[in-house]
Amino acid sequence: MKSYEMFIDGAWTPGSDRQRFETLNPYTQQPWATIPQASKEDVRAAIAAARTAFDNGWRRMPGLKRAALMVRLAEILEREAKPMAVIESTDNGKVIRETSAQMIYAARVFRYFAGLTDKLRGSTIPLDHPDIFDFTVREPYGVVALITAWNSPIALLANKLPAALAAGNCAVIKPSEHASASTLEFCKFVEEAGFPPGVINVVTGDAAVGSALTELDGVDKISFTGSPGVGRRVAAAAAQRLVPVTLELGGKSPNIIFDDADLPKAIVGALAGIFAATGQTCIAGSRLLVQSPVYETVIEKLVERANKIVMGNPLDPATEMGTAANRPQFERILAAIESAKSQGAKVAAGGGGATEPALKDGLFIKPTIFRDVHQDMSVAHHEIFGPVLSIIPFESEDEAIAIANGTRLGLASGVWTQNISRAMRMIRAMDAGVVWVNTYRMVSAQAPFGGRKESGYGKERGDEGLLEFSVLKNVMVDFSGEDRDPFAAKT
Repeated sequence: MKSYEMFIDGAWTPGSDRQRFETLNPYTQQPWATIPQASKEDVRAAIAAARTAFDNGWRRMPGLKRAALMVRLAEILEREAKPMAVIESTDNGKVIRETSAQMIYAARVFRYFAGLTDKLRGSTIPLDHPDIFDFTVREPYGVVALITAWNSPIALLANKLPAALAAGNCAVIKPSEHASASTLEFCKFVEEAGFPPGVINVVTGDAAVGSALTELDGVDKISFTGSPGVGRRVAAAAAQRLVPVTLELGGKSPNIIFDDADLPKAIVGALAGIFAATGQTCIAGSRLLVQSPVYETVIEKLVERANKIVMGNPLDPATEMGTAANRPQFERILAAIESAKSQGAKVAAGGGGATEPALKDGLFIKPTIFRDVHQDMSVAHHEIFGPVLSIIPFESEDEAIAIANGTRLGLASGVWTQNISRAMRMIRAMDAGVVWVNTYRMVSAQAPFGGRKESGYGKERGDEGLLEFSVLKNVMVDFSGEDRDPFAAKT
């Protein structure tokens, strides 16, 4: 059993109450580590440490020096990618081939934002008055709270922390109580890289810790990744103090295959969209819209491949699909499958928990495909966050658009066609923050990411992600030497 401590003000601490909880390996369902349960006083201490670090030097540190620390952190993360991947796969059941790639990706994001630390530029603005010089500057918020989810702790942290640091902020991080270990291990790299105490802090525990971060004074900006329901509560709590929020929430993303698509490539994209990461990703292509001329062919090929997906030990490189990340999520996925059956969705593959003897101890769910799904079924519009694919037939382009946009969510989408004109029409029509054409589930440090509607607001990654962690200040300099009427605004 590993025993972790929180990281506050550059020091490791068990927390003021010294309360702990166990974290379970979803493959064995056995406890493998203990994590501190932070108190409200611990959260206050982390916020205070971040504020002190910000006021006492971090905000004035030249971008070049911040960049050097971030590059060093990226180098350490690359060096430790394999053991970090083992820790994360042990904690949340995601296959090692995915978590290994995510560690290298996270390092890439740190390198990208390190290159932006000295590029937060303002602009000059010509005014009507010739003797007023007007310009803008971008400044950090100060202390930012970064709240991440259990499905990809380090990858999600990389969507937030590098941009926050590059803009000059200090951070208090709260990982999910279901997967905290890799974030705490990451803090060892923060120490080794030489970050000043208090710049990066981590508090762990249940939802009460996240609530404290959103409600206590001292936090200037919140970035949250999670479900729309919790996102609403975060936004409501932040609104009480008028604190700005970036929300990256759920998705029910449409993956649309037209009859002129490169079908072998599209089928691979459909599989990757829903069964990679056991479907536990906000960008999962959980709704597969297929044009009627190729509908049966696509189903046949998908079912054939889904039935061959290798499930097993997430640490085995041969494993293609791991477990549900935790018991509550496992139960939610199974309940959603049963609900879909009761509403008339036809099971084409899977349809429940895995029953093979080698999988009996883990939280395994069979790769599940429902065919002939209609919009009035809950499986067509409620996010399941698991390996459950709903296949919906369509006839025309207009029908595909109506189905695709017919949910309250709008995070990602995919379009498979070899007709460039159709692709461009679909890109414009999709109510989604991301549109992939002839690919799916591709991410990049340079590309902005974020949703629309109930999938949240604000952007992560890319230049736009940096702007989310900075505030714009306008400056006017009067060099006219003229007297003015003190009782009238100068325009």
